[in-house]
Amino acid sequence: MPTLPPILLASTSTYRRALLEKLNLEFSCAAPNIDESPYADESPETLVKRLAEAKARALMHSHPNHLIIGSDQVCALDGKITGKPHTFENAKRQLRAASGKVVTFYTGLSLLDSRTQQAVTVCEPFEVSFRALSDEEISNYLEMEQPYDCAGSFKCEGLGISLFSQLNGRDPNTLIGLPLIALLELLRAKGVNPLLRQHSV
Repeated sequence: MPTLPPILLASTSTYRRALLEKLNLEFSCAAPNIDESPYADESPETLVKRLAEAKARALMHSHPNHLIIGSDQVCALDGKITGKPHTFENAKRQLRAASGKVVTFYTGLSLLDSRTQQAVTVCEPFEVSFRALSDEEISNYLEMEQPYDCAGSFKCEGLGISLFSQLNGRDPNTLIGLPLIALLELLRAKGVNPLLRQHSV
């Protein structure tokens, strides 16, 4: 059997790392250094695919003979990209704007084989319907969970679920930042299958 290349996650996000650990695969992490600024008139889908692949490519020369996973996520309300809030006031504005509306999350995923420098890159959408939220609910939620480093100003793996009326998408892991179903499809195409113990811990 040919030796499979080691897996590298092009991220230092604790959320993405925890998701990848679910697959019981050996992997390492490294931080890519790229400019994440969107281009003028760039669609959310195009942006996250471009950045996911750019993150993987930023590490391919320092990590030859690896399978490199890049991922990027934005959320969009009324067709406009919403970034990470970073502050309480920004998060409050974001949740007020999302109240009673549908927000679409776009997660770009790229699997790059640094042996060939070939990448396969996809975009996984996920829709979140917010219920009508009061200012008191918004403020209390933000004080309790402080999701200021999260796109959309919530953590769906925690109390953020209380903000929603409905979720619509094929993989709830996408909301946390790494679409595992899509990733497993890409990994199996490269001969990595956690159910067949390839690369398993």
